[in-house]
Amino acid sequence: MKTIFRFQTNGPGLYEFTGEVASWVCQESDGLLTLFIRHTSASLLIQENADPDMKWDLNAFFERLVPQADDPQMSYLRHTYEGPDDMPAHIKAALLPTSLSIPVSGGKMSLGQWQGIYLFEH
Repeated sequence: MKTIFRFQTNGPGLYEFTGEVASWVCQESDGLLTLFIRHTSASLLIQENADPDMKWDLNAFFERLVPQADDPQMSYLRHTYEGPDDMPAHIKAALLPTSLSIPVSGGKMSLGQWQGIYLFEH
């Protein structure tokens, strides 16, 4: 079965969508759920969903790891005509997963107690 989830984001950051996927998973199903993002500058993550500071810290880490193209240390970048955030977003997406596989048992995703599914818009 194929379903397309669509999400509106408000720029870079982590957006949890565990609830939307949990509502879609069939109550009686067992198997493997595969999620894939068709966006070249975003990723999918399973991360902690208990402390909101996790989202801030993770985003801040990746901003330091791969700064915007107008930062002097990124002067080697050539793909800059779409803005200073574009190529760094592609680099972050290359470092992080664009698909997830989640076991489903008894109609529920087998996530840990503090795990959630996130779209990471770079």
